[in-house]
Parts: sequence; structure tokens; C-alpha cells
Amino acid sequence: MSGSEAPSLATASPFTRAEMEAGRKLFAGDWQFAAAAGSAAALPRMRGVEIAVAGRSNVGKSSLINALTGRRALARTSHTPGRTQELIFFTGPSQLTLVDMPGYGYAATSKAKVKAWTALIHAFLQGRANLARAYLLLDARHGLKPIDADVLASLDKAAVNYQIVLTKADAAKNAELAARVAATQAALAEHPAAFPEVLVTSARTGAGIPELRCAIARLVRERGGG
Repeated sequence: MSGSEAPSLATASPFTRAEMEAGRKLFAGDWQFAAAAGSAAALPRMRGVEIAVAGRSNVGKSSLINALTGRRALARTSHTPGRTQELIFFTGPSQLTLVDMPGYGYAATSKAKVKAWTALIHAFLQGRANLARAYLLLDARHGLKPIDADVLASLDKAAVNYQIVLTKADAAKNAELAARVAATQAALAEHPAAFPEVLVTSARTGAGIPELRCAIARLVRERGGG
């Protein structure tokens, strides 16, 4: 891949036109807030297929959920790191549920709160039989950081299939982005639960969003949810 070429905003196995349409349809319609859980006891009843969105604070989880669903304010975005302190569940017309996980890595958060968040996340990851995949978001300008290592290890230990999504791709130069994709894919080779392909997105421009919708639609279909 040359430095002047935009790195793969499509997967290694290109989606067909029919798959693109399936991805669009999956996220069309009326998406709504469904539930919030601040403890394992408060987790809602399992329904259909769940997809979790995880990442460091301010990596763009809420913005990505809004872009996927075509709703500007479905998930609350904030410039204040650590604002999302619960698991937030969103549902649409299909049997798919999107789960916005608390951001991690905010230094000013108390140790007690971090411990509570960690316990909640572990309980969720290990106890949701309908969780098809976790999408771990990384800022395309920075890639994997040491603080991400614990999260990768937790996902591996829980045997939760996960895939890396680079966000804010519009803020990175093409050559840097290509290098980030290559470095991330190389690092994932050491993680047994990781899906090997990296997706590249920009919630601001919409780049990569149709491909992510397709990837999720394929998962839902494979799990018998559509």
C-alpha cells in the first residue's frame, strides 16, 4: 500500500452489494436507548444478538454508535473523559443490541470507580451468551497504547471475539494510517480472541461506517439473528 493511498476502508474480503444493503437495512429504522446498567445485577435480560463497543475515554465510542445508527444524539457524546460510567444498551427494529461500554484510561478517575467499572465489564463479558463480538476502538492517530493491554488480555481470557476499529481516521495522514493498520494487525497476531482484520473509520466523514455495518450484519446473520 502506498503512502498516497487511503488504507483499507474495506475489508480484505470485499463485501458484496447485497451485504452492503443488508448492513444498511440493519441500522435503518428507529434506534432507541433501552437500558443502563451500573452493576452486574442491573444488566438487562439477554435479547437477540449483542455487539459491544469498547475503548479508551474520548476515543469516539458514542460518535461511532451515532454514525452507525444515523442518529446524531442517540449516544451522548462528551469532551469530558470518563463521563459514561455504565453499560448503555441501545436497540433498534431488529434483534441487534448495541452496548456502549464505559471508557477506560482516564487518569483522574478514582481507583474505587475503576475497580467497580472493571468488575462490571468482566461480569458482562463473561456472562452474556448472546454477545457476538466486542469492537475495541483505538484512535487512528495513536493506535495501541500500553493501557489497552489489560483490556486485550481480559477479552482473550473471557474468550470474547473482538475486532479493532480505528476511529478519527480523517485526522491522520494516509501514510501514518497505513503504518498504524499494519502495526495493529501485527500486534493482534499474539491475541487468540482477536479478529485479524482492522477496520478504519471516521464518524465525522462517514468513511468506513458502511463496512462496519456490513461486518456487524454478517455477525448477526451467522448468529441466527437475521
